[in-house]
Amino acid sequence: MTARTGPVPPAGRFEAVVAGGGPAGAVAALVLARAGRHVLLVDGGGPPGAPAAAFTIGETLPPAARPLLHDLGLWAAFAADAHLVCPGTYASWGSARLHGHSHLFDPHGHGWHLDRGRFDAFLREAAAAAGALIRRAAVIGHRRTAGEQRLLLRERGGAVAEVRCGWVVDATGRRALIGRRLAPRRRQDRLVAVFTLLGGSGADRTGGPGPAEDLELRTLVEAVPEGWWYTARVPAGRVVAHLTDADLAPAGLRTPHGFRYAAERTRHVRDRLSGYDRAGSAAPRWTAAHGLRLSPSAGPGWVAAGDAAIAFDPLSSQGILTALHTGARAGLAVDRCLAGDSGALASYASFLEGVADAYHHHHAQSYAEERRWPEHPFWRRRNGSRGCLPRR
Repeated sequence: MTARTGPVPPAGRFEAVVAGGGPAGAVAALVLARAGRHVLLVDGGGPPGAPAAAFTIGETLPPAARPLLHDLGLWAAFAADAHLVCPGTYASWGSARLHGHSHLFDPHGHGWHLDRGRFDAFLREAAAAAGALIRRAAVIGHRRTAGEQRLLLRERGGAVAEVRCGWVVDATGRRALIGRRLAPRRRQDRLVAVFTLLGGSGADRTGGPGPAEDLELRTLVEAVPEGWWYTARVPAGRVVAHLTDADLAPAGLRTPHGFRYAAERTRHVRDRLSGYDRAGSAAPRWTAAHGLRLSPSAGPGWVAAGDAAIAFDPLSSQGILTALHTGARAGLAVDRCLAGDSGALASYASFLEGVADAYHHHHAQSYAEERRWPEHPFWRRRNGSRGCLPRR
């Protein structure tokens, strides 16, 4: 992409500000910087190059990411990094038996289980190398004036500052700190993920076998009456998660003992965790996992990307890939808007509609394949799903 030349914006004003330093935000900033735009990436996490302080769920990158990474000029550096190969999945879904799906014949090859801290830092470093400025701060306010966006930031030391820009990209994840004030959000259901990390050492990990003793790299998914479980090897150890609706989750899941007890009641996940020391595990962490849609996802002076625009049920394993795609498309849309293209936002909205339609089709199809517990509330709700529920 050829960088544009033009007048330098006034001091303290940017052509675009990207709020959020995850995959969507970093890629949006990368695309804008390569287009020659004066762009600021506001990262509420660590400084550029620093890994995340704690393990974050959401670690699978499917094979289809390979051509996108090629297009972004990031493939060679990504391939040289130490992320784990994901050769496929095993699933007990619709049957008590495990069914395997291999990436062996996928035209894009295998997928990956990421070190998310390192992956996110890698993308931010690429944006910085392209010319994006990166600022460690939290977005605490946003307002629009005639032809201008103003963001209020709280710096790491507590100081508050204001930055001005022509366009803002909301890549603040499910919080959608900017977009939720500008457009309604629709929630799909009440899904939550309860998870922990086993193996290795550190604040979020328990003692147990290291990578040499756990060689199974396929993701394992197992349906149960109350929802479903999954476990996967990641560079830091092994993640294990239970997905259920918030109102169906027993209180005991919040304790290490209760989480261990629930995991022991599974058939295949229990076997996969054999050999790990779960007795001293930390309290499991919780996070929202329901499908979520901001609609519209763009308007005059702003555009949302990643989970701020559309968030997926983790069963899809498409969250990070979608963040990369929407980040790239959002950056392109803002660049085109800055160049005077009046149809850029409509094109971006059409792209998101296609993503949402494909997701809802596959989501309904996948849950319909599990019919062993039709009377249990978790499965009854999904078999009778009518799509997203209106919710601010």
